[in-house]
Amino acid sequence: MSSIFRLTILCVGLVATLAVAADAADRKFIREGMSEGEVVMKIGRPDSESTDSGGGSQVAVKRWVYFPARGDSQTITTLTIREGRSSKSTDRYPAEPF
Repeated sequence: MSSIFRLTILCVGLVATLAVAADAADRKFIREGMSEGEVVMKIGRPDSESTDSGGGSQVAVKRWVYFPARGDSQTITTLTIREGRSSKSTDRYPAEPF
């Protein structure tokens, strides 16, 4: 493997790590009514995504989940996206050990 290729892989990994750290800090700035694009630009793509369109629903509801990340290792953030806009945001913190 060439040294240029290894250096490129290292740089990409470093940038990705820094982006994740920034995303965790920016989660608190997500507000109701933001578009999907605004959310993605602010904190990146979700770690997990699901769509609920069952029961004859005319509007699909997406749930985006962001897992704990460096700089915010205790928080799981869940966003509800309805009609392309964030409609709800919740943060969950794990229970304290006994």
